[in-house]
Formats: sequence, C-alpha cells, structure tokens
Amino acid sequence: MSEKLLELLLQKGRECEYVEYKINDCGPDLIGQYISALSNSASIKEVDFAYLVFGVNDNLEIVGTDYLPSLSKKGNEDLELWLQKRLEPSINFEIIEFDYFDNKISLFKIPAATSRPTRFIGNAYIRIGQNKRNLNEFPDKEALIWNQAQLSQFETRVAIDNLSDFEVLETIDYSKYFELTNVQMPQNNAAVLENLRREKIISKNDDSTNSVTNLGVILFSKDLTKVSYLKRKAVRVIVYDGLDKTLTLKEKEGSRGYAVGFEGLIDYINDQLPSNEEIQKAIRIKRKMYPEIAVRELVANALIHQDLSLRGAGPMIEIYKDRIEISNPGRPLIEVNRFLDHNPRSRNENLASFMRRIGVCEERGSGIDKVISAIEAYQLPAPRFDADEEFFKVTLYAPKDVKLMSKEDRARACFQHCALMHVSNKDMTNSTLRARFSLSDSKTDSVFTSNIINETIKIGLIKHQGDPNVRKGAKYIPFFA
Repeated sequence: MSEKLLELLLQKGRECEYVEYKINDCGPDLIGQYISALSNSASIKEVDFAYLVFGVNDNLEIVGTDYLPSLSKKGNEDLELWLQKRLEPSINFEIIEFDYFDNKISLFKIPAATSRPTRFIGNAYIRIGQNKRNLNEFPDKEALIWNQAQLSQFETRVAIDNLSDFEVLETIDYSKYFELTNVQMPQNNAAVLENLRREKIISKNDDSTNSVTNLGVILFSKDLTKVSYLKRKAVRVIVYDGLDKTLTLKEKEGSRGYAVGFEGLIDYINDQLPSNEEIQKAIRIKRKMYPEIAVRELVANALIHQDLSLRGAGPMIEIYKDRIEISNPGRPLIEVNRFLDHNPRSRNENLASFMRRIGVCEERGSGIDKVISAIEAYQLPAPRFDADEEFFKVTLYAPKDVKLMSKEDRARACFQHCALMHVSNKDMTNSTLRARFSLSDSKTDSVFTSNIINETIKIGLIKHQGDPNVRKGAKYIPFFA
C-alpha cells in the first residue's frame, strides 16, 4: 500500500500545495513548518491528506534517503513527540517508512486542517505553489480554512485510503453490516461495495481505489486499532478489586468497530457486574446489581457523544465494588442538569443515527429518561454526571439506604426524580419521593423527605409549583420548568 501511495503522488508530475519532496533531513523546525503549511493547504484544496516525502529529488526521481524520522530526536526527545507538542491543534500525522525496491522512503502523512488553521510554535504557514509562506500574509486563504472548519465533519473524513476492492472487504466487517441492518447480503462484491458507499462507510477515488471513512472504521472495522489515530478510541473495560484503582483484577480493550462489537461489549460488562440474590415465589434468583438498560444506554451514549477529534483518549468503563464509572472524551453539548428535558444534540450525528437505526440505543431523547427510571425501579442512588472541558463521566452507584446517603446524593436523587416526573407529565410530591426511596408513610419518613425537598429547593434544583406557603399536598417542579 505504501509503494502504491508513492506512485500515485508521483503521477501528479510535480510538487504542489499539499505535496513536498526532500532527499534528506531538513531539520525539526523546518519539518514542523512544513507540516503546518501542508496541512493548511490540504484544507484549502479540499483534500484529506498532505504529504512530506523524503527520498525523492526535485526532478521527481526516487533516489532514496538516509533519514528515518521515527528514530530521530530533537534534544533528548523523540522527534514525533517533540513535533506533536508544538502543533496546535494536535493533528494525527503519521510517519511511514518503507523500501521502494532498493530505495528507503520516509514520509509524513498529514491530515488537512479541520477545526482551525494548523500552527507550529504559534505560527501558521501555507503553501503558495511550491513555496512556504506565513499564513497571516494571505487573509483570504485563512478565511477559506475557517470556512472549511465549519463544513468539516470528522465522520466523513478519510481514515484509510488507496485500498483495492479486496482490501476494503478485508478491512470492513461487511457481513455484520448486512446482518445489523436487516438487508440481504448481495451475491457479488460490486453490490456489497455499492451499499457501503451509500452508507458513507467507504468512498470511491478518482483512480478507482477506495477510501474508508472515519465512520466506517469506527462502526465496522474488523480492527480499528490498525488506524493509529483511532487506536485510543477502542473501548477499555477495567475491573478493580476494591473502591479505588489500587488493584486491577481485569483489563480488556476492544478492537472491533462499535457497531460490530457492541453486543459483545455489553455482555462482557454485564458478566463483570456483581449480582444480588432475591427470592421470588419461593425461588432464589440472581439479579444484576445495576439495570442492564441503564448500563447499555450509558455505554452507547459514551460511544456516540464522545469528541472523536480529541487525541489519545477514548471511552472507558471502570467497575469498582461500589460503583461503575462510564467516561468518554469531550464535554457534553447539553448542560448536565438539562439531560432529561433538553432537545437532544449530538456532535457525531451520522454515528448516532446509525447506532439508533440498528437498535444499539434508544430513540432520540428517551435514553436518559429510561436510565433514571430504571435506577429508581432498582432503588439505587441517583447517577452522578460530571463534566469538564475535555471529558464526561457518569457514575452508577451500588445500593445504599437513603438515610446513609450524603446530603448531596439525596438532593441529586430528589432533583432527578422531580425532573423525571415533570417530563412524564406527572407531579412530584412528598409521597412520590417517599416511594422513590422506598420509605413508609410514617410521620418520621414524611418529615425526612420534607427535609430533602427543602435542601434541594435551597440549592436551586427544584421549586414549588404554585404557592410556596401551601404545605399540604404541595407539588414540586424542576428549576427549568
């Protein structure tokens, strides 16, 4: 594949805005500037990748190189890491080294700028013909990059290119695609490939080779870890022996695409979860500590709503003795206290749409409702949602008596119960909250839940519906109502 890529680049007949040829090392700083310039120029030219090739002279003759960037250093630091630290935003360039007959070739495969211009040590560069210039000298071209950033979508960009039809079918689990979509698999490969193109899993190139999109790899790759910048998007499941990370019992990292591997992932997670024994009709049965629908929906959300552009982080499920933590890179697009009522938003709409279509997650907007409802049915503490600029985490807790919970835990449960009742066109009362916590109708329990309600009102998560001075039969609504 690398040899074929080189031949395709040379067929262009000359250097261009997104292809630069060198024979040997030109120095780390100049390489960083070239990466910036080529990345920005690729964005303007609307191509997915640019290339910095070592081992080819100005006459486009393959002469070979002694330069191996994978082994090169800047000071005491590996060159690749040194460059990554100085590129902004971080881009997933790839170093490819191979022999073309008797000549050693090294090349940098550089993604086009997407979210904004690519800068090196604070400066952005551009290629004008075969010359490298500062981008700030050409405001019209910088505007084009920003415009491309608005139109760009991670899912539709190319992950693997220059594949033959056979190589596509070796890369994509196409039989699973037809199984999950309930479509009869065609009898010939041409029709199979046409179906994959229609779904934007692959695309056809001008030279009759194929490209696999990020969406195709994320959903249907037989091994998504073969794409270097998607390797960390594989799901990790870690089981700890205790309440912290001190002792790890098991750690498993998936490698299959999300669509083809989802059911196996959920089965594996459920196998690791503790069970409670219950007696029903004189028969002792085991029931998982956490509702499967809640685990399934939250894991699906972690896959679907992650920020796929964030490098070096992926979805993770961590199982402790007293809780499960499900996390993913990227801040949610909706404020965490509005999950139940806000119109759904997804940064990966094609991915989300396909996962809903094959039944991996619930219909739009109903998922978190079902999670909270299932948690209440299991009489578990309320899940906790935490977000910062680069990650989102949901924590599910093992059973705990409400009277042993912290004030924060009780207020969170009260708010979520109130919000769930509101979106279900019902009213929260002292009585419904007692039922949520499995408390009796005694005066003691009634006073206890009244205190929880007052604490939740005090921190601004719920409010009275109507006159706050009316206590008998009082009803409550969430702050956003």
